[in-house]
This record gives sequence, structure tokens and C-alpha cells, in this order.
Amino acid sequence: MRERAGRWHHNAVTYAHQARDLRPDGHPLTVVAHRGASEDAPEHTLAAYRKAIEDGADALECDVRLTADGHLVCVHDRRVNRTSNGRGAVSTLELADLAALDFGSWKGAATDREAPDLDATSVLTLERLLELVADAGRRVELAVETKHPTRWAGQVEERLLALLGRFGLAAPPPDEPSRVRVMSFSARSLHRVRAAAPALPTVYLMQFVSPRHRDGRLPTGIRIAGPSIRIIRKDPDYVARLHRAGNQVHVWTVNDPADVELCARVGVDAVITNRPKQVLSQLGRP
Repeated sequence: MRERAGRWHHNAVTYAHQARDLRPDGHPLTVVAHRGASEDAPEHTLAAYRKAIEDGADALECDVRLTADGHLVCVHDRRVNRTSNGRGAVSTLELADLAALDFGSWKGAATDREAPDLDATSVLTLERLLELVADAGRRVELAVETKHPTRWAGQVEERLLALLGRFGLAAPPPDEPSRVRVMSFSARSLHRVRAAAPALPTVYLMQFVSPRHRDGRLPTGIRIAGPSIRIIRKDPDYVARLHRAGNQVHVWTVNDPADVELCARVGVDAVITNRPKQVLSQLGRP
């Protein structure tokens, strides 16, 4: 870990002067913490998101899945096997089942049986994450990814919008940018969000660019593209085409200093990273 951190610091210094020029239009590059500060703490735990806020991240990214008893929890994989000491699909488990699991030990989080660090080991509900954002003491945005396919289909978006409504986030004031955006690889999911909450920004995530979107257009009603960094490396001019079509560009997952520099140089609007502190430092925003 120390050797990797050293390499990152060396590369970051090499690219810092380019990245500090910010985007070509002079606006700062938004830094989004991918599953929290997930290089430093177990992903999707309260500890990871607290660390990201402390590090100065502009926004937090989370994945949401619906439990068997109707709670939205922040878990990336369909099954809990990789990030916990349990087994099974999130959709077949109740919140109480997930609460009994350890979601931190795989990352090396402390597991003192007498005084466990629950913030680093407990499953995180979206409701608790929204409370954390509300209490941050500064503006912190939230990018929520709906995971599909799932047995619950449209119930995911229904529960998500109901919860955002409880926090006053489903319908932002017309003169104020939304603090929440909904992301998905599923255009159908985003269309459900657009139909029920048209003021919420939506992000169409892409692992590859389909022929009908190569000119910069996105599915109807969606104004933010979410291409992978591999897409931008292969075709940096895609960012300009998206901008000419009137869309923003949020790129994932941007961890390498050279990729941060590339995104800044071609005018990307936001980078989603596991390393918000290091990226902010590279951008001259300690």
C-alpha cells in the first residue's frame, strides 16, 4: 500500500501543473467520491463517506439496492459475498439480516469484538447517508446509482423518490441546482425517474458508446453522460461532441493522475474517483 501511495504521489506531482489549469472553460472540475473515500475505507460504509466529506469531496456516489423488506441499502454487487462475511442476494435478505453482517473486515477495517467500529463495518442505508449529507455543514451533492436488473424493477425508483421527497430533495427549487442526481446504466430506470421527478438530473452511464450515441446525443430527456474513463482514453473528442449536443460529462472511475489530467484537459465536468483527497490535491484544491 505504501509503495502504491508513493507512485501515486510521484505521478500526481508530474501532472499537477496541467490539471491545475482546470477545464478549458475555466470552471473547476467537480470531484465525486466513488462509494465514498473507498481507497481508504471499506466502500459504501459510513466511515468511507465521512472520510470523503472530510477530504473535501464535492459530491458522494453510492449504489442502491432494495432489500426483501423494502429498504434501500448502499451495496454495489447483487450479492453480498465480496464485501461482507455473508452470502446471498441483497434482494432476498431483510435489513436485519444485512445488519448482522460485517461489511468492513475484507478491507482490513478494525474488528475489535468489544468495541467494533460500526461505522466501518455496518451496512449503510440510503436514509442514513442522506442524514450524513444533511449534517455535513456545507453543500455536498449526492449521485445515486440504481442497479438493474433486479427482481424489484420499478419499485427501486419508487422507493428512491419517496425517500428523497422526505428530505426535500426530489423537487429542487427552479433557481437552485439539484443536490441529487440519479445515475444508471438502464435508460428505462432513468425514464422512470424523469417521469415521476422531472426536475431531478439524470446520468446515463456507459461502458461503451453505442453507434446511435457516438455523435453526442443521449436517450431522450437525459442531459448528463456517464462514460467510463476507458471511453475517454480511446476517444477524447467524445467529450466535445457531448458538450456540443448540450450534455454534461461525468466520467468514472478516475484514479490515475494521468487520467485526471486528461479529464481536465478535454473539459470533463465531473470525475468520479476512489481517491477524492489525492485528486483534489492534484487539482490544486487541498
